[in-house]
Amino acid sequence: MKKSIGPKTLLAAVPVLVIGSYDRNERPNLATVAWGGICCSNPPCVNVSLRKATYSYHNILSRKAFTVNILFSDRLKEIDYYGLVSGENYDKFERTGITPIKSEIVDAPYGKEFPMVLECRVINSIEIGLHTEFIGEIMDIKVEEYLLNEQGRVDISKLDPVLYTPEAREYYSRGKYIGRGFEIGKSIIP
Repeated sequence: MKKSIGPKTLLAAVPVLVIGSYDRNERPNLATVAWGGICCSNPPCVNVSLRKATYSYHNILSRKAFTVNILFSDRLKEIDYYGLVSGENYDKFERTGITPIKSEIVDAPYGKEFPMVLECRVINSIEIGLHTEFIGEIMDIKVEEYLLNEQGRVDISKLDPVLYTPEAREYYSRGKYIGRGFEIGKSIIP
């Protein structure tokens, strides 16, 4: 029997995204965001939700661009730090020894040392209570070559993204391969 636990920010685990943006003085910033993910396939888009009180919110609003840096579990300390302090008070790139790279496609920075980055231009924003959801069209994805297979596609088995459980405030890395999407369920179709 199921028991009601009320409305919560609980969707098991969510991907941890590190958002890159510039402030009005061209200073690069990084922020950890747990509210985000792919939201459209054509055009390819990602959404991130930020509170208006955050430094990154104002950066993205003024620049109409952001990067989504995908970090792996070997950078867990940095991931957590990027969400603990404000870029208004700390140079997060400098404090964590990350080299800021200016995107050639959008008006936002990314980390040279990060294995995967999505470069996004804002195409829409939606006010949702405490948060504003920014929808960014993915203009390009840059991936370290060691993550690619022989066909030039991302080898998912080499990815080690960090997941976050909002209810418990805990981080996890991904599990093992368990089946192919749009394939494994076909055995149920009459």
